[in-house]
Amino acid sequence: MGRLAVILGSSATGPGGGEIAAVAAGHGATVLQRHGDGEYRLPHLIDHAANLRSLLDAGCERALAIGSVGSLRAELGVGSLVCPHDFIALQVTVTTFADARGHLTPGFDPAWRGELLAAWEASGAPQPRDGGVYWQANGPRFETPAEIQLIAAHADLVGMTLASECIVAGELGLPYAAACMVDNLANGIGAEPLSSNDLEAQREANAARLCEALDAVLPELAG
Repeated sequence: MGRLAVILGSSATGPGGGEIAAVAAGHGATVLQRHGDGEYRLPHLIDHAANLRSLLDAGCERALAIGSVGSLRAELGVGSLVCPHDFIALQVTVTTFADARGHLTPGFDPAWRGELLAAWEASGAPQPRDGGVYWQANGPRFETPAEIQLIAAHADLVGMTLASECIVAGELGLPYAAACMVDNLANGIGAEPLSSNDLEAQREANAARLCEALDAVLPELAG
């Protein structure tokens, strides 16, 4: 099926992130830290084209993106894993083209997404939710409760990177699908205001879940 890239996000930069990267690399995947390997790069400053071209240069033929997201649904709690089928990114203008080739129809690659879900099922690991809409916000700040109320009428998850990354991957011809870990309830969804300290603690716990899931799923994808 071609060499696999695993793209890691905010969960990978915190405690446990090194273990996630080690598991992916241990199963033969090329690992990319989208926020940088050293100093953390804010979401709106990521050079997605440079990141994804580096994967193509490494011989990768498909990309599994791991995203850290906020849930817009109280029933979709912290620790949930979701494989989104679509996204909304109305303000995103990222493109690798400077001409009419930029008029592409973006989206997660349906065939590769189907292979990912099938591998997850065959692995015996806890199944991700099949489907959901990801809303990309500008960042780097979190959203207000009023903004979340508006967004939640149209989407299930909110983040700051995956739509841009997916658009660029499509332009570069790299099949792209995502698995999103719910690291927090979006601001205003939970009973308490969103706290950065709580978010980091939840990411640390979720890192262990990601390690276990990837350890089970990646051999199926390699096969």
